[in-house]
Amino acid sequence: MKVIHSKNKDIQLPFKQYISFKKVFEFYKKYTEDENHPYYKSAVEITDHLGQYTDLIEGFDDFSLLEKYNAEIDLMLEGLFPEILTLNEIKAASIPFSFTSFKFSKRLETIIENAGDDYEFQIRNLEEDKMYINACAMILGFYYQKPMDLKRPFLIDIPNVKTGVLHHYRLAFNADFAEIEKTDAAPEITDEDYKLLLDSFDNIDIWKEKFPPNSYIFKGFGIMNMFDVTTDETLSSMRTDLLRTGDDLINNLQNDLREFFNIKDLMMGFSIFDVQNNSLCGTKAKKSKSLILSGETSESCGGFFCDHIIDTVFTKKEPIAISNVDRYGELSNKNLFFKRLKERGINSIILLPIQANVNNDLAVLEIASPRPFELNSVNQQRLRDIIPAFEAAVERSSEEHRNILEATIQEHYTSIHPTVKWRFYEAAEKYFGEVEAKEDNPKIDEIVFNDVYPLYGQSDIKGSSLARNHAIQEDLTTQLTLAINVLNEACKSENLPIYKELMFRVEGYLTEVKKGLKAGDEIGILDFLKMDIYPVFNHVKDINDDLKKVVEVYMNRLDKDLHVVYEKRKAYEDSVMILNDKLSRYIDKKQEEAQGMFPHYFERYKTDGVEYNMYIGQSLVKHKTFDELYLYNLRLWQLQNLYEMEQVAYNARKDMDHDLQVASLILVHSNPMAIKFRMDEKQFDVDGAYNIRYEIIKKRIDKAHIKGTNERLTTPGKIAIVYSQTKDAREYRKYIKYLQSKGQLGKLEELELEDLQGVSGLKALRVEVIYQEDFNEKSSITIDELMEELK
Repeated sequence: MKVIHSKNKDIQLPFKQYISFKKVFEFYKKYTEDENHPYYKSAVEITDHLGQYTDLIEGFDDFSLLEKYNAEIDLMLEGLFPEILTLNEIKAASIPFSFTSFKFSKRLETIIENAGDDYEFQIRNLEEDKMYINACAMILGFYYQKPMDLKRPFLIDIPNVKTGVLHHYRLAFNADFAEIEKTDAAPEITDEDYKLLLDSFDNIDIWKEKFPPNSYIFKGFGIMNMFDVTTDETLSSMRTDLLRTGDDLINNLQNDLREFFNIKDLMMGFSIFDVQNNSLCGTKAKKSKSLILSGETSESCGGFFCDHIIDTVFTKKEPIAISNVDRYGELSNKNLFFKRLKERGINSIILLPIQANVNNDLAVLEIASPRPFELNSVNQQRLRDIIPAFEAAVERSSEEHRNILEATIQEHYTSIHPTVKWRFYEAAEKYFGEVEAKEDNPKIDEIVFNDVYPLYGQSDIKGSSLARNHAIQEDLTTQLTLAINVLNEACKSENLPIYKELMFRVEGYLTEVKKGLKAGDEIGILDFLKMDIYPVFNHVKDINDDLKKVVEVYMNRLDKDLHVVYEKRKAYEDSVMILNDKLSRYIDKKQEEAQGMFPHYFERYKTDGVEYNMYIGQSLVKHKTFDELYLYNLRLWQLQNLYEMEQVAYNARKDMDHDLQVASLILVHSNPMAIKFRMDEKQFDVDGAYNIRYEIIKKRIDKAHIKGTNERLTTPGKIAIVYSQTKDAREYRKYIKYLQSKGQLGKLEELELEDLQGVSGLKALRVEVIYQEDFNEKSSITIDELMEELK
């Protein structure tokens, strides 16, 4: 008889443990009272023989006696372990909570042998305090007949070192052969104590107070019945893992499937395919941790899988098992899929497609083995129970991916500013409530903010249109000159009149370009080159190697994508991009600081330069109180910020091929207005006929001239502040005076402006910017510092 002693000898319990076989002995004794009972003779022999060993009947706490009485105990328990069931049942005689065990069924003996020499029984997730409380609950049920519902399943994990798979068993403990006695050290448990214990599961001190250690006696033994629940536990684990997210998901699922299929080196991967319009030609892997695809690269299904897999997996959405990859290779003419399987050492595989409902995403799970026939159409059926969990996980993953995409789109394309997002949530909640209540014609609220103060500013690249035209002019001049050179060389090899006629036309275009570009000139020239010149170049390059080299010189100067000379324009546009990026990053960073002063709406646009709108007012915020002081602070911040952006642009000139300069402008509007979110345009705009005038001024003001002159208001090196009310001028003179005192602004001009179309009576302050050669963006003044200095 096999005996396994517990290594946890120091575990504290509310009872002393004695091993006794009294109840079994008494059971046999009953058979001896009826001579007609079929087991009478056997019972007489057993009781006569075992009655000599009083230790077995009375009990002992020296567990080493299990070895001394090994044969006798084996005989005593023979009836509880019938030979006919010993290869099927998984059970042992055991002492509860210490797990000293003896008399094993043959099936359990084999399981323990395969677990390794150092294995010992241990219940999963049952720490010492909880074990003590379970023992107390046992006493309440046995001795006091006050049952406590602690019937949560006890699980034991037993590895199989031969297969590398961890098996899981549920325990059922039969305590029919045990009894519990109370000692003088145990206090009596009253109804009040029982009620207290019901409310004190996590308070071990109370349990030990009512059930002091070793204050009861457990006498007897129990039968530990074990049931293999590896499949159920693995399914549960997979369901749990599929509810989680994280980098370990695939590894966890792979380990679960290894237990599920009892294959220690099973491999798992997946790919998510975008099935566009349910058309296979558009099916591509867009996300992959695949065994068979090349990492994250897109793979077209039609050119990778055979027709049978395409039809089964991608069209019918049904799983497929390939039990013998070599045989599949013969049938598929060793296609790319077969080659990839062999490269990975895969010899049997299951492909399990799962369709998401949110969009056309199709997840394909790959479960593979390095040996043929280990995965097949029969054990593939075992996956049916877990498919709903996989479907839920794919659905959730697809929704999360879509949410990420929508958040990205909102952030980068149709962003709603954080200051006003609360109002959009309110409108969405109201609309959702109406839909849920099934109201007739639910409508989404219009988003309108009344009584907000606008602030508009811009830093415009001066002369950008002329600079761009000049760059185009230079590139066209280069391209036409190169074309003339090719034709000139062709004349030397072949004295054909057509070459001279074409050269005459090219020279005509070149003369016109040098005079200046008109609308449509560039397109006309490029069409002429494409239709009339390039066919000739194709002929010329075949005449001889020298002419071929001349044509190649021409072609190599062309941009690969635009097919034109794109040198001066690229230098100009790169300079614009550098300046725009510097200005945009700077104001975005400063804007984040300004939001801390008082939340306000901000939107920025990139043009040839940067322009932006700001709105501030009570209706924009929900839990703050607006004061006009915040408006004045924001106006001062705007002026300070425009000065700093002038410095950024000035210092960026050394990094650009083109010497670009900006002209800065502020438009002041004193009266509050309403802004409305235009659903069709997905942006805010002023609301109301009166406020339209403000938008008209914004669009036309940078073209305004000083009254009585041809001089533009906006000019490099100066900041223009346009206003219509005298009080606004007084306010901004204070701000200018303050910045002049800091050596940032210079001479101030007070100007009247020519009337614009539909707008008259505008005036402006224009102040000189004092540039700093060593301006440092990081050391610029913060909004907090600005406010502190003004106190």
